[in-house]
Amino acid sequence: MSNVYRALPSLNALRAFEAAGRHLNFRAAADELFVTQGAVAQQVRILEEHIGFALFHRLQKGVALTGQGAIYFVEVTRAFEILKKATTQILKEPKTVTISVTPTFATKILLPNLSALATAVPDIDLRTVATESIADFDRDQVDIAVRLTRPPFPSSFDTQLLFKQKLVAVANPYFVADITLPMSLKQLKEMPLLHDSHNHWPRFLNTTDKLPGAVFNQTALALDAALAGQGIAIACQAFVQADLSAGRLLQVSELDLTVEPDYYLIRKRTSVSQPAVDAIWEWFIENLVVG
Repeated sequence: MSNVYRALPSLNALRAFEAAGRHLNFRAAADELFVTQGAVAQQVRILEEHIGFALFHRLQKGVALTGQGAIYFVEVTRAFEILKKATTQILKEPKTVTISVTPTFATKILLPNLSALATAVPDIDLRTVATESIADFDRDQVDIAVRLTRPPFPSSFDTQLLFKQKLVAVANPYFVADITLPMSLKQLKEMPLLHDSHNHWPRFLNTTDKLPGAVFNQTALALDAALAGQGIAIACQAFVQADLSAGRLLQVSELDLTVEPDYYLIRKRTSVSQPAVDAIWEWFIENLVVG
């Protein structure tokens, strides 16, 4: 493989030859390439020495391609056209930004906002990875992550607080239709409770007693069960705000509890310009930060 690459002439020499072949004049080629006429002549000589035969007849006024030079000119021109086409094509392709988010954030916040995001940044394809595991930005090729975390943060990262975990208890309106709201702590303890892996109910209810009820490994599943009228779930208010506003869920108690850690937007700092990543980052800050 390395021998093949060593057999290739330099790109500068090929560019000089291609320009000179089109203009049949070293000075005109030099003007196009913003170099001196001597530089073009030198690059052509380097190319001729590399391939072992003359490419031009040097004339008093300009140059003329030799027979072998004319054949080579056609092939080099074709190669440059292929490179130009490939470059143009890849520049037309949408930029892809990969964001790693928790499953509940994906379901309850990102998915409902996808159409607004697509309208705001129409030339960017968003690739979403929903996982609770810690994102390795380099290994997983992640551009932005949303995670439950807390300061301090490494100096190599940019971070932005999205919202704190303000927990509220919610249920389907029909499930609590015969109950006077808001419910007391005593009433909540007697209801079918829907648990997730964060297990915030004991702290919310200020009890060490074992609390019965269905257990789910993700908050989104517990909320789906609540929407289906299976019991009362507890979740970050940001995750249920859309359902509360639409009347699909009711906050059944005046109690709330703010717990740590908080939800942060995170990305690695880089000196390389990343307009697509910057656009997604700014959209998240402008639209999803809860003050």
